[in-house]
Amino acid sequence: MKDQVTLSDKTKLSMPIANLIGLIMIVASVVFMYSQITNRLTSLETSRHLFENDLLKKSTQLPTDQEQYMLLEHLAGQVEDIQKELEENRHTAVNLNRAMKDIEKMQGTIEVLKDKVRQNGGT
Repeated sequence: MKDQVTLSDKTKLSMPIANLIGLIMIVASVVFMYSQITNRLTSLETSRHLFENDLLKKSTQLPTDQEQYMLLEHLAGQVEDIQKELEENRHTAVNLNRAMKDIEKMQGTIEVLKDKVRQNGGT
């Protein structure tokens, strides 16, 4: 029959001290590696969460962004008005040049008519 081993709190264990220190070091290194892996995962999850929050914040418009957008729209409207006015002024300048030529032609005609009236004995 085989020897049966029973374990209890009174069971004695004999082991060389080098083996005991080796076992303690192995257990300590496994616990240290586990804690390092857990810390790294926590750090990566936190940075991912912060990154997502930053993206959400960037996607929403802040009041200053809305104000700047409104100012840009206002300025764009003013630029359009100025462009229309410039177009009108260009046409006005063309019309003024044409009117000046017509006035000069009329002045010439008036001078000719004055000369004819003087020749006929008028005042």
